[in-house]
Amino acid sequence: MTQVASPAPVLTRLGAVVRAARDSRPLTSLSGDQLAMGLSGLCLVHCLATTIFFASIASVGGVFLDNHLFHEIGLIIAIGFALVTLLSGVLSHGYMMPFAVGSFGLGMMAGALSRPHDGSEVVATMIGVAVVALGHDLNRRARH
Repeated sequence: MTQVASPAPVLTRLGAVVRAARDSRPLTSLSGDQLAMGLSGLCLVHCLATTIFFASIASVGGVFLDNHLFHEIGLIIAIGFALVTLLSGVLSHGYMMPFAVGSFGLGMMAGALSRPHDGSEVVATMIGVAVVALGHDLNRRARH
């Protein structure tokens, strides 16, 4: 006799998805720090993907993703987000540590732009991005 799978596991998974969607917040309710941490994550993905891509295909020249102007514009955007969110955090909660940590990370990112293209600039950038994200996380936690 063939047994038919019970629909209960499917309904359980569907119920979990519905609850997760109901409990999620819209993008407009995210704080600036959360958006900045998301952008930091995208920067890390960019660094890793570009490194893996160019390492696996050595003959490909980086026209767009390896362009210095692209990275300089990204740094300007990161500095803009940091100024808005971290400075507003200092004015809101009065703690300087998130601003100091974020600024240190931005300095590491800026310094990475001057490093030679031997892989060390990717490591320095990724560490700087992680430190900036830590500053935004500290800022977000200090607000609550």
